[in-house]
Amino acid sequence: MGTRSKRSLRCSRCRMHPELCICQFIPRYDLATRLILVMHRREYAKPTSTGPLVLAALTNSELRIQGHPDQLLDLSDLNVAERRTLLLYPGEGAPVLNRAFLEQDDRPISIVVPDGTWSQSARMGKRLPGIGHAEMVRLPEGPRTEWKIRKEVHPYGVSTFEAIARAFGIIESIKVQQELESLFRLMVRKTLLARGVAEK
Repeated sequence: MGTRSKRSLRCSRCRMHPELCICQFIPRYDLATRLILVMHRREYAKPTSTGPLVLAALTNSELRIQGHPDQLLDLSDLNVAERRTLLLYPGEGAPVLNRAFLEQDDRPISIVVPDGTWSQSARMGKRLPGIGHAEMVRLPEGPRTEWKIRKEVHPYGVSTFEAIARAFGIIESIKVQQELESLFRLMVRKTLLARGVAEK
Protein backbone atom coordinates (compact mmCIF):
# COMPACT_ATOMS: atom_id res chain seq x y z
CA MET A 1 0.00 0.00 0.00
CA GLY A 2 1.47 3.35 -1.02
CA THR A 3 1.88 6.36 1.23
CA ARG A 4 0.43 9.78 0.51
CA SER A 5 2.84 12.55 -0.37
CA LYS A 6 3.31 15.16 2.32
CA ARG A 7 2.69 17.80 -0.34
CA SER A 8 -0.79 16.39 -0.97
CA LEU A 9 -1.67 17.06 2.66
CA ARG A 10 -0.94 20.78 2.47
CA CYS A 11 -3.10 23.77 1.65
CA SER A 12 -2.40 24.84 -1.92
CA ARG A 13 -2.34 28.52 -0.94
CA CYS A 14 -0.51 28.82 2.38
CA ARG A 15 1.23 25.41 2.08
CA MET A 16 0.44 24.53 5.70
CA HIS A 17 -1.20 21.29 6.80
CA PRO A 18 -5.01 21.70 6.48
CA GLU A 19 -5.61 21.75 10.24
CA LEU A 20 -3.03 24.55 10.57
CA CYS A 21 -4.17 26.58 7.56
CA ILE A 22 -3.54 30.33 7.93
CA CYS A 23 -5.22 31.55 4.74
CA GLN A 24 -7.82 33.57 6.66
CA PHE A 25 -5.01 35.65 8.18
CA ILE A 26 -3.24 36.51 4.92
CA PRO A 27 -3.49 40.26 4.22
CA ARG A 28 -3.99 41.43 0.65
CA TYR A 29 -2.05 44.34 -0.77
CA ASP A 30 -2.43 45.86 -4.22
CA LEU A 31 0.80 47.87 -4.39
CA ALA A 32 2.72 49.72 -7.08
CA THR A 33 5.84 47.72 -6.24
CA ARG A 34 6.04 44.48 -8.21
CA LEU A 35 7.62 41.38 -6.67
CA ILE A 36 9.27 38.72 -8.82
CA LEU A 37 10.21 35.73 -6.69
CA VAL A 38 12.74 33.42 -8.34
CA MET A 39 13.06 29.88 -7.02
CA HIS A 40 14.86 26.76 -8.15
CA ARG A 41 12.41 23.98 -8.92
CA ARG A 42 13.89 21.80 -6.16
CA GLU A 43 13.60 24.61 -3.62
CA TYR A 44 9.96 25.22 -4.48
CA ALA A 45 9.09 21.65 -3.51
CA LYS A 46 10.33 22.14 0.05
CA PRO A 47 7.62 22.99 2.60
CA THR A 48 10.19 25.05 4.56
CA SER A 49 10.47 27.58 1.73
CA THR A 50 8.91 30.81 3.00
CA GLY A 51 8.81 32.87 -0.19
CA PRO A 52 5.61 31.46 -1.77
CA LEU A 53 3.45 32.61 1.14
CA VAL A 54 4.32 36.25 0.36
CA LEU A 55 2.88 35.84 -3.13
CA ALA A 56 -0.53 35.19 -1.59
CA ALA A 57 -0.42 38.57 0.16
CA LEU A 58 0.88 40.71 -2.70
CA THR A 59 -1.39 40.92 -5.75
CA ASN A 60 1.33 42.52 -7.89
CA SER A 61 3.66 39.54 -7.60
CA GLU A 62 4.68 36.44 -9.51
CA LEU A 63 6.78 33.32 -9.18
CA ARG A 64 9.38 32.31 -11.74
CA ILE A 65 10.99 28.90 -11.58
CA GLN A 66 14.60 28.19 -12.43
CA GLY A 67 16.09 24.81 -13.24
CA HIS A 68 13.65 23.31 -15.74
CA PRO A 69 15.83 21.86 -18.53
CA ASP A 70 13.12 22.38 -21.15
CA GLN A 71 11.97 25.81 -19.97
CA LEU A 72 14.82 28.27 -19.55
CA LEU A 73 14.36 31.25 -17.25
CA ASP A 74 14.65 34.68 -18.87
CA LEU A 75 14.06 37.93 -16.99
CA SER A 76 14.81 40.28 -19.88
CA ASP A 77 11.10 41.23 -20.14
CA LEU A 78 11.54 43.18 -16.89
CA ASN A 79 13.75 45.68 -18.70
CA VAL A 80 11.13 48.35 -19.41
CA ALA A 81 11.62 52.10 -19.34
CA GLU A 82 8.65 52.83 -17.09
CA ARG A 83 9.90 50.74 -14.15
CA ARG A 84 13.08 50.54 -12.08
CA THR A 85 14.30 46.98 -11.56
CA LEU A 86 16.08 46.09 -8.32
CA LEU A 87 17.72 42.78 -7.48
CA LEU A 88 17.81 41.97 -3.77
CA TYR A 89 21.31 40.62 -3.31
CA PRO A 90 23.04 39.48 -0.10
CA GLY A 91 26.43 40.97 -0.92
CA GLU A 92 28.49 43.55 0.91
CA GLY A 93 29.31 45.42 -2.29
CA ALA A 94 25.72 46.26 -3.17
CA PRO A 95 24.19 49.62 -2.16
CA VAL A 96 21.91 49.59 0.88
CA LEU A 97 18.20 49.78 0.14
CA ASN A 98 17.02 52.91 1.95
CA ARG A 99 15.01 56.06 1.30
CA ALA A 100 18.01 57.97 -0.02
CA PHE A 101 18.66 55.23 -2.58
CA LEU A 102 15.01 55.19 -3.66
CA GLU A 103 14.90 58.98 -4.10
CA GLN A 104 17.52 58.74 -6.86
CA ASP A 105 14.82 57.44 -9.24
CA ASP A 106 11.09 57.92 -8.75
CA ARG A 107 9.86 55.24 -11.14
CA PRO A 108 7.76 52.41 -9.66
CA ILE A 109 9.85 49.41 -8.71
CA SER A 110 10.04 45.81 -9.78
CA ILE A 111 12.08 43.90 -7.20
CA VAL A 112 13.56 40.51 -8.03
CA VAL A 113 14.17 38.29 -5.01
CA PRO A 114 16.07 34.99 -5.32
CA ASP A 115 14.76 32.42 -2.85
CA GLY A 116 17.36 30.28 -1.10
CA THR A 117 20.05 30.31 1.55
CA TRP A 118 22.49 33.23 1.76
CA SER A 119 25.03 31.48 -0.47
CA GLN A 120 22.39 30.14 -2.88
CA SER A 121 20.87 33.60 -3.32
CA ALA A 122 24.28 35.15 -3.87
CA ARG A 123 25.12 32.61 -6.60
CA MET A 124 21.68 32.86 -8.16
CA GLY A 125 21.78 36.65 -8.24
CA LYS A 126 24.93 36.60 -10.34
CA ARG A 127 23.60 34.03 -12.79
CA LEU A 128 20.01 35.02 -13.47
CA PRO A 129 19.61 35.42 -17.26
CA GLY A 130 18.31 38.71 -18.59
CA ILE A 131 18.79 40.63 -15.34
CA GLY A 132 21.89 42.63 -16.29
CA HIS A 133 19.90 45.87 -16.33
CA ALA A 134 18.86 45.54 -12.67
CA GLU A 135 20.41 47.48 -9.79
CA MET A 136 21.69 45.23 -7.01
CA VAL A 137 20.66 46.27 -3.51
CA ARG A 138 21.04 44.78 -0.07
CA LEU A 139 18.98 45.18 3.05
CA PRO A 140 20.29 47.28 5.94
CA GLU A 141 21.33 45.29 8.97
CA GLY A 142 18.35 44.42 11.12
CA PRO A 143 17.10 41.95 13.73
CA ARG A 144 18.19 38.34 13.48
CA THR A 145 15.89 35.93 11.72
CA GLU A 146 12.85 34.55 13.52
CA TRP A 147 12.69 31.55 11.18
CA LYS A 148 13.57 28.63 13.45
CA ILE A 149 12.97 25.78 11.04
CA ARG A 150 16.14 26.09 8.99
CA LYS A 151 19.52 26.86 10.51
CA GLU A 152 20.94 30.18 9.32
CA VAL A 153 24.74 30.21 9.30
CA HIS A 154 25.21 33.82 8.22
CA PRO A 155 24.80 36.30 11.11
CA TYR A 156 22.65 38.65 9.02
CA GLY A 157 20.82 35.98 7.06
CA VAL A 158 17.03 36.05 7.14
CA SER A 159 14.34 33.97 5.50
CA THR A 160 13.06 35.02 2.09
CA PHE A 161 9.74 36.06 3.64
CA GLU A 162 11.49 38.30 6.19
CA ALA A 163 13.71 39.82 3.49
CA ILE A 164 10.70 40.68 1.33
CA ALA A 165 8.77 42.13 4.29
CA ARG A 166 11.72 44.36 5.20
CA ALA A 167 12.24 45.46 1.61
CA PHE A 168 8.56 46.38 1.26
CA GLY A 169 8.75 48.22 4.57
CA ILE A 170 11.36 50.50 3.00
CA ILE A 171 9.81 50.79 -0.46
CA GLU A 172 6.13 50.94 0.54
CA SER A 173 5.39 51.45 4.23
CA ILE A 174 6.21 50.15 7.69
CA LYS A 175 2.54 49.09 8.02
CA VAL A 176 2.95 46.63 5.14
CA GLN A 177 6.11 45.26 6.75
CA GLN A 178 4.51 44.85 10.17
CA GLU A 179 1.44 43.05 8.84
CA LEU A 180 3.55 40.71 6.72
CA GLU A 181 5.79 39.99 9.70
CA SER A 182 2.72 39.20 11.84
CA LEU A 183 1.71 36.61 9.26
CA PHE A 184 5.25 35.25 9.23
CA ARG A 185 5.29 34.83 13.02
CA LEU A 186 1.99 32.99 12.83
CA MET A 187 3.46 30.64 10.24
CA VAL A 188 6.48 30.04 12.50
CA ARG A 189 4.27 29.23 15.49
CA LYS A 190 2.06 26.88 13.50
CA THR A 191 5.04 25.13 11.90
CA LEU A 192 6.71 24.58 15.26
CA LEU A 193 3.41 23.31 16.66
CA ALA A 194 3.13 20.82 13.82
CA ARG A 195 6.63 19.57 14.62
CA GLY A 196 5.93 19.31 18.33
CA VAL A 197 8.51 21.95 19.14
CA ALA A 198 7.87 24.60 21.79
CA GLU A 199 8.64 28.13 20.61
CA LYS A 200 11.50 29.79 22.48
